[in-house]
Amino acid sequence: MNDLKSNPNLSEYCYQWRGTDKSGLYTEGQIFASSRGMAKALLLQKGNTPNKIWRKSEPIISNRKKIKPADVAIFSRQLATMLKAGVPLVQSFEIVSSSLENEKMRDVIRQIHFDVASGSSLALTLTKHPKYFDKLYCGLVSSGETSGTLDTMLDRIATYKEKSEKLKSKIRKALTYPSAVVFVAIIVTAILLIKVVPQFAATFKNFGADLPLYTRLVLDLSNFTQNWWLVFTVGLSVLIYTFSIAKKKSKTFSKFFDRSILKLPIIGAILRDAIIARFSRTLSTTCSAGVPLVDALESTAGAVGNHIYSEAIGNVREKIASGSSLSQSLKYTGIFPNVLMQMVAVGEESGTLDDMLGKVANHYEDAVDDAVENLSSLLEPLIMAILGVLIGGLMVAMYLPIFLLGSVI
Repeated sequence: MNDLKSNPNLSEYCYQWRGTDKSGLYTEGQIFASSRGMAKALLLQKGNTPNKIWRKSEPIISNRKKIKPADVAIFSRQLATMLKAGVPLVQSFEIVSSSLENEKMRDVIRQIHFDVASGSSLALTLTKHPKYFDKLYCGLVSSGETSGTLDTMLDRIATYKEKSEKLKSKIRKALTYPSAVVFVAIIVTAILLIKVVPQFAATFKNFGADLPLYTRLVLDLSNFTQNWWLVFTVGLSVLIYTFSIAKKKSKTFSKFFDRSILKLPIIGAILRDAIIARFSRTLSTTCSAGVPLVDALESTAGAVGNHIYSEAIGNVREKIASGSSLSQSLKYTGIFPNVLMQMVAVGEESGTLDDMLGKVANHYEDAVDDAVENLSSLLEPLIMAILGVLIGGLMVAMYLPIFLLGSVI
């Protein structure tokens, strides 16, 4: 492998360099190599003497898409398919990396390919990219490599990732639509109050009669909005930024928020079902991979996405470590549903815990799906009615004095 650029299926790491050529003249350029040391070796092989070599930096504004969990799921599925077909691991990476549409994901996979081709284990290589491959992912891959069932393990990981992303998309669907409509309603209302209502106010000054109370209230609201919209916008931006920072940095605030959101009507029940589904799916996947239950619970605690349930799972883990059964430990927390505990008890008695957990995950994933569809059906007419009252109310307030103009003349 003398020049990576000549092989599009290998990682194209671009390094910039400056130095002297064979004749001792100053020169500079770019070279593609797996590392800075490899770049230097390639340059010396070609007769150049580099004085400085550095990796070419990414542009500040890049058109490349970010790597999403869905991209990791696609990679896992494709790699599992290649291995099940009997394709060697290194060659599988070449095929998979060339077929990925996300350029940034393709670069990450090519970095992993180089490390694996150099003799490193896949699990160890994946740990170098924790942003995309978490501890659970790396642990399952490590189990697959140790047991010689990497293809089967990757297939399970792919299934787990696909189901997890499908569940997340349902939750986003439940939250995004009403949020987007409310945001648009606020923007439209603000535009009407700031730009449209003042035009009517100028006309009303020539009426020579008292305006209806409803119209006066809207005009006062318009004046308030015109005077304070900038302060309100800045304040809202600061509030959102402070909230995001507090949720990331403060564990106490995160716990308060996670507890509060679970108490919301309708949405809280959907989120609770989604957490139970994610817990069951993760624990089922790790148990079927042969991971000890205590270690599996540690991985599951970080995957549920809610501090309240993460703490509860941590308590369950401690109970199991001290000799208690999983079903009894879940009951002790007081926040897991009876269906889960009963199925877990049956699984423990029959030795089919992973299968029982998988059935629980399917049940709650279906429940989330049905709840999201019902919520969407209920929200659409409700949101349309609210928008109609809000926008229509402003228009009625502006035209009401005109309707009453006959009594002034």
